[in-house]
Amino acid sequence: MPFHNRRRRFRRGRSPTTLPRFVLVGNPNVGKSVIFNLLTRRYASVSNYPGTTVELTSGSTTLNHQPALIIDTPGVNSLIPMSEEEIVTRNILIFQNPRAIILVIDSKNLRRGLLIALQLAEMGLPFVIDLNMEDEAKSLGMEIDTDKLSELLGVKVVNTVGTQKKGIKELVDLIPQASTATYPVSYCPEIEEGIAKLVPLIKSSRIKKRAIALMLLAGDRSPIPWLSPTVERKTVSQIDHIMHLTEAKLHQPLGSLINQQLLKIADEIIQKVQKERGTEKRNWQEVVAQLSLHPLWGTLILLFVLFLVYQFVGRFGAGTTATFMEEVVFGKYINPWVTEGLKFLLPVKFLQELMLGEYGLVTIALTYSFAIILPIVTYFFLAFALLEDSGYLPRLSAMLNSPFKIIGLTGKAVLPLMLGFGCCTMATLSARILDSKKERMLVTLLLALSIPCSAQMAVILALLAGFSLKATLWWGGTILAVLIGTSYASSRLLPGAPPDFIMELPPIRLPQLSNILMKTGSRIVWYLKEAVPLFILGTFVLFVLDKLDFLSYIENLASPVITQFLDLPSQTTRAFIGGFLRRDYGVAGLYLLAKQGQLSGTQIVVSVTTLTLFVPCIANLFVMIKERGWKIAFLMLAFIIPVSLLIGGLLNFVLRTLAVQF
Repeated sequence: MPFHNRRRRFRRGRSPTTLPRFVLVGNPNVGKSVIFNLLTRRYASVSNYPGTTVELTSGSTTLNHQPALIIDTPGVNSLIPMSEEEIVTRNILIFQNPRAIILVIDSKNLRRGLLIALQLAEMGLPFVIDLNMEDEAKSLGMEIDTDKLSELLGVKVVNTVGTQKKGIKELVDLIPQASTATYPVSYCPEIEEGIAKLVPLIKSSRIKKRAIALMLLAGDRSPIPWLSPTVERKTVSQIDHIMHLTEAKLHQPLGSLINQQLLKIADEIIQKVQKERGTEKRNWQEVVAQLSLHPLWGTLILLFVLFLVYQFVGRFGAGTTATFMEEVVFGKYINPWVTEGLKFLLPVKFLQELMLGEYGLVTIALTYSFAIILPIVTYFFLAFALLEDSGYLPRLSAMLNSPFKIIGLTGKAVLPLMLGFGCCTMATLSARILDSKKERMLVTLLLALSIPCSAQMAVILALLAGFSLKATLWWGGTILAVLIGTSYASSRLLPGAPPDFIMELPPIRLPQLSNILMKTGSRIVWYLKEAVPLFILGTFVLFVLDKLDFLSYIENLASPVITQFLDLPSQTTRAFIGGFLRRDYGVAGLYLLAKQGQLSGTQIVVSVTTLTLFVPCIANLFVMIKERGWKIAFLMLAFIIPVSLLIGGLLNFVLRTLAVQF
């Protein structure tokens, strides 16, 4: 399954797709990304695994004086997959035919890492072990005998401190010496009997048949399509029968039982290789780590962090910097110069309108992409990398998990929802960090329906500022009620089990500037490749619709609803259509109508509330199509339009019935 890397020069003219592959594997939050960046330097690219929204990072390096490709996989807790990320990682190990695996383990949590090591041993795949974060383990009084661990497992083991670049050279030297583990793994008699019955039914496999048999026993159905070309339907039924029979004998789910027995073996290994001494006096990082989870102090720290992130991304990034880029850099310099140049180079009026018109590719698409969105995402990626590298990001999610659970989300959802107040388009892309498909769909819907971006919110607050605080509270309260109600109802209607919240809490540490800049740089490249083409395509679609006079048709079609149901002037219809291009354009249209005295206080509150809930901007819509598929995206759109109009109409009815004045 190919990875889409940039073309680069390699020794002997070998392309990335023909290079020997080495795969990074490990639990979440073990420092895999840092190790990857140190191994590959700047030669990295990001792509989706085919058929999924799971991101993979790959990059070139040199091992044993030969060019090689390093593939960084998502963090996993087991290679008997229970999530999309674990399925992707398992499939890469099987289908990418890696030369070796680099298993990164958090030295403070050897048990979790050894679970994966034992599964790699059962697969018969060659690997080396990188015990990362050695310094943090020592600060907790943990010492691991790497020589003894290497002797027991039969694979090479090295200590590293990724953030300090310690041990990286030794790791590079050991990777070509990867070998298959020799440690014997066995289970209870019932499971061993089930394995023995399944192995003869497995006709072909790129890993040991025993490992495939364990996946089938654990209830993993993904290997069945691999067997279907050579296995009759009767045999597939026989596999299910063996699994159910074995589970009935043990009276508990086999997946959890297999993991329990593997962890028991891991504990036996740990007793032989790990020693614990008295811990040193607590340092400031441990104090902050403990306070960050305290019911009172943790909440205060959380609110302070959210405030700083919003100020940095929403105010400084989306406000000051984006305004400077749009009005000064592009408005006074780039756009005028490009406009004059294109008018000279493109004398045809149609082409000039395509590039420079009301829906021009230069005046709208490129200005929007680089002057407005790029500053916002750059600031967000900086903030995200800072929280990630400091170890606070998992704590932020943990603190918000309980209140978010009430509305069907986990604490992780706070990150894309928070980004939505900067830019909903990028927030939709960032929903990839969520673990379940159901949660990603729910967050995508909430972002499109009820989260105003910073540009839109700035104009809304400016518009409402001319009235009392009561107007702002009616608007904000309605939006919050819709968000909570939609999330609560949708979480119960959407198929799928409630998302689990399992997260390892790493220690608090001082962020490394090099790590922050490296992560931010790679994510900006990802934005330029993934999002900018969508902005250009979206603007082109609007240009075509405008030329076909379809936008005027929509305006005439919607006017009766706007004027009669919402009790707004017909001129506001154009503002709603403008909001589809850019959310703040629509509110800006309402702002002009209000300045001209064409909107009353009640009409302003109703129109602003309806427009906030109305269709997402076209860039966000295209990202929704890309991430969720066109069917899901248009089903969401079909839900958002009537709901926003219904809420607007109900708000208008309530305000007028109660004779609320602003």
